[in-house]
Amino acid sequence: MCTQCCISQLACCCGSAACVCCCNCCPNIKQSTGTRIMYAFYFLLVTIVCVIMMSPKVEKEMRENIPFYDQMCEKSEENCQTLVGYSAVYKVCFGMACFFLFFAIFTIRIHNSTGWRAAVHNGFWLVKFIVLVACCVGGFFIPNEEVFLEAWRCIGAGGGFIFLLIQLMLLVKFAHRWNTNWSSGVTHNRLWYAALAFVTLMLFSAAVGALVFMGVFYTDSEACLLNKVFLGINGSLCLFVSLLAISPCIQKLQPTSGLLQPGVISVYVMYLTFSAFSSKPKETVERNGVNTTVCVFPINSGTESDKQIVTAVGAIILFGCVLYSCLTSTTRRSSAALRVYGNSEPEIERARCCFCCGDNTDDYDEENTGGGQNVNYDEREGTIYGYACFHSVFFLGSLYVMMTVTNWFHYDNHQIENLLDGSWSVFWIKMVSCWVCLVLYMWTLVAPMVFPKRFEA
Repeated sequence: MCTQCCISQLACCCGSAACVCCCNCCPNIKQSTGTRIMYAFYFLLVTIVCVIMMSPKVEKEMRENIPFYDQMCEKSEENCQTLVGYSAVYKVCFGMACFFLFFAIFTIRIHNSTGWRAAVHNGFWLVKFIVLVACCVGGFFIPNEEVFLEAWRCIGAGGGFIFLLIQLMLLVKFAHRWNTNWSSGVTHNRLWYAALAFVTLMLFSAAVGALVFMGVFYTDSEACLLNKVFLGINGSLCLFVSLLAISPCIQKLQPTSGLLQPGVISVYVMYLTFSAFSSKPKETVERNGVNTTVCVFPINSGTESDKQIVTAVGAIILFGCVLYSCLTSTTRRSSAALRVYGNSEPEIERARCCFCCGDNTDDYDEENTGGGQNVNYDEREGTIYGYACFHSVFFLGSLYVMMTVTNWFHYDNHQIENLLDGSWSVFWIKMVSCWVCLVLYMWTLVAPMVFPKRFEA
């Protein structure tokens, strides 16, 4: 078995075979799923490297643990500094972005997994890993560093904003699909109605709780005027879209519209509002002759341990959002979300708790590797997701990670430990994202009234 496993892994690394685990007890894996997991793993590795590069502790550890590090740095002078900091992150992300951009062009118009281009996309993982590392290392040899960093910063800002829009569109699509899927089970089992009501109640409870929490900790009688204004605006908009979703004019054209969708949107808007307030530069007021910091999250009080906890949670949420957007935005079902409105192919919904996962009822060609998992080749008749679109979203995700890790436009002397420290650019980006998300959701509600012919059954 060990020999067979080694052979299968060699075929995966240097051939077109699908990547599988060596353990026989693992369930069958679809080729399309395994491929996306591997690209996501590459993306995670590079993201971790970028996070590490933004930490000043890395250079300290290198000096203490790498032999002759100080002597090498003395000979190379300032070149050692290029291995850490925001410029290093820009160069590494440039290499990762080039890697995914190449594959986005390389995989255009692939319709099944039988061609040689599809074989490269689904296999040769060791070769592609070497290419990815070479691209990331190659970024450090780009001449005219100042010109490159300035131009790449502008490209990164544009690409990061586009990725943010895609992420918001997918959230709106997610909310609609959740409600539609669970609503389809109400006619067969009334328990689905109870589940809908319970989840909706929990979502609105979380949104209202977040609103009250921010009203208590992120406002002050003598300061934080912007917080008060935007908290009132965002709370009012969430209430407005909730009432709009259940209004008679919307219910007439969209019978499945309910309170679950605005509940999801409200929770996300409250999260973005909280994140924006946390990202705003701290304000101080003079009380009893002492400058006191106000409108800050209690756990982020300034101690080193608190900052590490908040930064770790922020980094996990960041990667989770990026990974979800990259993996779900390229399926056939999700492609309609990127059009914001329009009629998609009618689908038969089967209510299930994990509605994000597709049904496993289809029959696919199965191959016994003899050394581990069996592979279901589910793309021989046609691709499950758009290869070129998949790599394009990862390309944009690379730019979004680059801008987020380096604190967008406040990159000078930025450290990963200060990921959640204040900057006005991050504050406005997150606040505008709240409004864009609400506008997108409102548009999905009113679009059938504006373009009735496009939504006729």
